[in-house]
Amino acid sequence: MPEGLRLDSPDVADGAAIWRIARDSKVLDLNSSYSYLLWCRDFAATSVVARDTGGEPVGFMTGYLRPDKPRTLVVWQVAVDHAQRGRGLAGALLDGLAAKVAARPGFDALETTISPGNTASERLFTSFAERHGARVERTVLFDAALFPGDDGGHEPEVLYDIAPLFR
Repeated sequence: MPEGLRLDSPDVADGAAIWRIARDSKVLDLNSSYSYLLWCRDFAATSVVARDTGGEPVGFMTGYLRPDKPRTLVVWQVAVDHAQRGRGLAGALLDGLAAKVAARPGFDALETTISPGNTASERLFTSFAERHGARVERTVLFDAALFPGDDGGHEPEVLYDIAPLFR
């Protein structure tokens, strides 16, 4: 972790701060504030927050174990407060979350989706795979035409399947 920050599990009291970090990222699909509260309650075991010295969240990563592939962690969202960027925090969050979930028996794969052109996320997840000696397979999971709306504004979501991990 970058100096002055610590990794922790989120709790419901962090929901509003996590929602603000996601909103201020300007790149994430922003979910309702209610969903972030639920996430902090129901998926705290598969999510992490970075806290500053005052205990305030300055970054987060949310995830869940796939119901049909319980050995696979799906990383849903990652965001870092603007003031904390460039310090390696996203990588520390990803490594910390993977280590946290690896404490459960059987975890051996990670999935996430990345929109084309999101080079920061591409680097984050491919460098994670390299650090852990895992392969990365990329396939389009959701084509742009599947997203609702008539503005055509959503890019496809490319699935990054990273495995094997922790063998």
